[in-house]
Amino acid sequence: MSSYGFWVISLAVLYTLALIIAGNVAKRKANRGEQYFVGGRTFRWWTVAFCITGLFSGSTYISIVELSYLTGISAIWYGVAETLQVLLIALLLIKSFREKLIVTITGLIGDQFGRRAKALSGAITAFAFPMWSVATAIAFASAFHVFTGVSLSLSVAFTALLLFVYLQAGGMWSVAFTQTMNTFVFAIMFIIGTVAFFINPGISGLQQLAADQPNMFDWGGAGLQVILVWFATFLVNVILAQAAFQMALSCKTPEEGRKGLIVAEVMSVPFILLGILFGLSAAAVVPDASLGLVALPQYLMEVLPAPFVGLFFLGIWACALGWGAPCQFSGATSLGKDVGSAIFPGASPEQLVKYTKWSLLLLTGLMIIFGFLRTEQAAWWNVLAWTMRNSATFAPVVAALFWPLVTKRAVLGALFGGFAAGLIWYHLSNWHPTDFFLNIHPVWVGMSVNILVMVLFTVAFNYGNWKITNNRSVKGAVVLTTLAALLVVNGLFYESLHAAGVVGMTLFLNVLAIFIGSIIYIKPKVTEESAQEQVVS
Repeated sequence: MSSYGFWVISLAVLYTLALIIAGNVAKRKANRGEQYFVGGRTFRWWTVAFCITGLFSGSTYISIVELSYLTGISAIWYGVAETLQVLLIALLLIKSFREKLIVTITGLIGDQFGRRAKALSGAITAFAFPMWSVATAIAFASAFHVFTGVSLSLSVAFTALLLFVYLQAGGMWSVAFTQTMNTFVFAIMFIIGTVAFFINPGISGLQQLAADQPNMFDWGGAGLQVILVWFATFLVNVILAQAAFQMALSCKTPEEGRKGLIVAEVMSVPFILLGILFGLSAAAVVPDASLGLVALPQYLMEVLPAPFVGLFFLGIWACALGWGAPCQFSGATSLGKDVGSAIFPGASPEQLVKYTKWSLLLLTGLMIIFGFLRTEQAAWWNVLAWTMRNSATFAPVVAALFWPLVTKRAVLGALFGGFAAGLIWYHLSNWHPTDFFLNIHPVWVGMSVNILVMVLFTVAFNYGNWKITNNRSVKGAVVLTTLAALLVVNGLFYESLHAAGVVGMTLFLNVLAIFIGSIIYIKPKVTEESAQEQVVS
């Protein structure tokens, strides 16, 4: 093992041991359900800011380093899309969700539509989270492999076991402490990376890169299709970002949560800009690597001595923990708390905590298995996870918040129908991470079926209990106009949209407009009895 590998392993192990010790200290605070799952809802705004920064900015940084190495400065749009997502959560959802004391999205579905819906949505969501965790772990393991020679599969397994040992102790308190400590490690990484940039390649090196590869400085270099998918994915995820909600809703008050999210927005800026800078630096110095996350450690080894490379790599490790720990914990919460309470409705808070710890062990095993199945394809696991979770839960969450007419049968049909449609489309695409059947991303197919099944089942099986209102509101007119415009655009420009790879997204927007229109215009009938009750009240 080289000196670089020694420093990388030593610092990572010492840091990890410190976190595990802190996790066991946090265990003293996490002896009951409310404490374990949402930290007793006592987090101040700075804790929320640290948590959200570690979750989104850490994973975004890893993605941007990789993307900027391959496509240049256009990777900035990935960061902008992620930032927009957090801003919308802060402005639109955090207050109402906190007032409802929501813990998980699957719990919200279950509270509104019953135990079977909670169990099904909880299981689907839980098994998606280890896929996101392993995707980031694979990115981290790529750099670990370069430094130490340890195989990618064993690196993923080590990361998964680390997360289990740490999280089973203190729950949300452990996550909060991890994210706070990670923030300081991120700062060290940024300082070291900036010093490396000025050593080599420096500003002149980037100017030379621009002369040799002007496409690396094209704002649209990643391609319109890819950039639009980034924005669409993050915007859809605004209402489904369970791990982010679970951390942000641990806040003391809605105002504390909103302030923490907005501060996290500001803190995300260095992750975006420096991620691009480091990716471009690696491209200038190590131009022939296949992956940016492999080129980055190779670049640093050419510029910095081993101890500083080890400290920088500790920041990459913190990024993996910052994303993987909340994902594993949130998935385990859905499986242990939500599925557990659906199967055993009389379970006590202590029993639900126990179920969640068992779920952590199960999801750890799944994460290790996933890592061995497709160690080299982080994108593949991301696509599968998005397809599974979003295709099942999007319409039920919207219905739980905005459409009281929806029935339990419609929700169960939407959960199963969207989930099955997404996976079938993925199968027709031969399970490829980027080359999809008919050039349509499976998540758009799954989510479209998810919505359509819910609307059709609600209208068909609830016949006689609804009416079409004569709604002349501005929002109704806007939705109808948008729907008409989208239909015209899809009809006239279908071939161009299909060639650009965005026809799936535009068709989904049509279906989404139908869904919103249904919520606005299809209302429950008010019976004479209920009308009298409203008058009395």
